[in-house]
Amino acid sequence: MPASGTASVPDLNLLRTFLAVYRSGSFTAAAGLLGLSQPTVTAQIRSLERHTGRELFQRLPRGAAPTAVAHDLATRVAAPLDALAGVTGDHTALHERAAPVHLAGPAELLCTRLLPTLAPLVAEGVRLRVTLGLTEPLLDELRAGRHDLVIATFRPRGRSLTAVPLMDEEFVLVAAPTWAERVKGQLAAQGPAVLHAVPLVSYAEDLPIARRYWRHAFGTRLSCPAAITVPDLRGVLAAVTAGAGFTVLPRYLCHDELASGALVALHEPDDSPINTGYLVQRPGRPDNPDVTRVRNLLIEAGPTW
Repeated sequence: MPASGTASVPDLNLLRTFLAVYRSGSFTAAAGLLGLSQPTVTAQIRSLERHTGRELFQRLPRGAAPTAVAHDLATRVAAPLDALAGVTGDHTALHERAAPVHLAGPAELLCTRLLPTLAPLVAEGVRLRVTLGLTEPLLDELRAGRHDLVIATFRPRGRSLTAVPLMDEEFVLVAAPTWAERVKGQLAAQGPAVLHAVPLVSYAEDLPIARRYWRHAFGTRLSCPAAITVPDLRGVLAAVTAGAGFTVLPRYLCHDELASGALVALHEPDDSPINTGYLVQRPGRPDNPDVTRVRNLLIEAGPTW
């Protein structure tokens, strides 16, 4: 790290390598763009990190995620380096491809709705790096600069992130027809206690979706434990469709099964429980124009999911 009070400027080659890694999303891809070996790229990034005294990339099993420091550095050096490349005729692909858009959110929603929605942008050259996970840790990683956009299951607090409503998930109580024939009529006549004899399938041990449904739709607490827990709602859907028991799912996820009769809605309240999903990013205009393209398309498509 430069001594205090000095104005040492890093070698331009280090900055060019940094920008190539930032835009390509990996050390290996940057090496190919620059005609360097991967160890050389790694050594140059380490040298630049020593110079700045800050970590620029989080090394991942596949690729490299820019930190908040890297985003700030890219903002300051991209335009000058691109202009210099234009003057010198050095077009070594530093600006031929924008950086990947780092998108994160719940596995089920990203895989069944977001990725199909974004397919046309990918065909036009937009590159995506997708991370699946729970909202809390993903928001922490967004604050740290590891993602560009996060789909959150709740609105984040504070001013470090900005959020806009993306979609409303409607929850529905469902079971396979064999169970529905046995309990749907009793449920209407006797209330939710009749479901205690039916296995409950959930994506978590604390039954967050089911407990919320019980409070909202029945005005009571859910007291039965899960028979199956699987940390992916698509697994929950598969188990219940196969006859494992009952569950509560977002309607978008089981729409086709309800339409075909593979699942039956056990309860149809006048006011169905819903949860609003949010599209979250750090404040300010993103450096990568593809982030804006992805964001705008998701906001446009969200209400249709």
